[in-house]
Amino acid sequence: MDSSKRRFLGAITTGAALIPVTGVGVSVAGTVVRNNQSPDRHGSTGKRYGMVIDLRKCVGCQACTVSCGIENQTPIGEFRTTVKQYDVSLSNDEQSQVCQSVTLPRLCNHCDNPPCIAVCPVQATFQRNDGIVMVDNQRCVGCAYCVQACPYDARFINSETMTADKCTFCAHRLEQGLLPACVETCVGGARVIGDLNDANSTIRRILNENSNDVKVLKPEHGTQPHVFYLGLEPQFVTQIDGNAAPYRAQGEHV
Repeated sequence: MDSSKRRFLGAITTGAALIPVTGVGVSVAGTVVRNNQSPDRHGSTGKRYGMVIDLRKCVGCQACTVSCGIENQTPIGEFRTTVKQYDVSLSNDEQSQVCQSVTLPRLCNHCDNPPCIAVCPVQATFQRNDGIVMVDNQRCVGCAYCVQACPYDARFINSETMTADKCTFCAHRLEQGLLPACVETCVGGARVIGDLNDANSTIRRILNENSNDVKVLKPEHGTQPHVFYLGLEPQFVTQIDGNAAPYRAQGEHV
């Protein structure tokens, strides 16, 4: 190998050693270890975190999906947040049905009335004072009751820890004054997180300025979700003539 190649490879190796690792777990003998201590059950008193996702700015690039997976070290093929692609029917006439392809970012909605908490037999799922719904992996027995109870398909059983897993709004980053990984890496600036109790916060201003366009998923479930969407197709929100809203996405339900 000539000297120029040696210098090039040496620079790569040195640079790689300087890349910070910001995930919440560490890898030991190929096994990811998470949450060596039980998570904070109190959170920030006086705050109520929420997120706004502006679908008019989302380009479906999946940067949020990738950065979340890296930050939270989820197993390959398992996601705390991701962007789904849907074909939405624009009319009810099957003879002249027109479909539109839309993207929809999905994650835990950190509801005010989270059904996942009530079904947990060991109180592993809980909600902090700041509204963030968390899972205590030290208590979770992997029964998947919470996975079944979530109307947003936002939970899964982690194949490595065999416990419930979900979006936490990157609470460990918020506690350090940082943005969640998905918000920080969104190339279109489609995701905004903030304190809904703060009248001067960016998220509160956005909600106030777009009050007529703010929608949530499945409001009929009464969960009071705190992930708000701008530019959301009405087919994802309402039911037509008592039937499920007309959309197709590989058999998945919104």
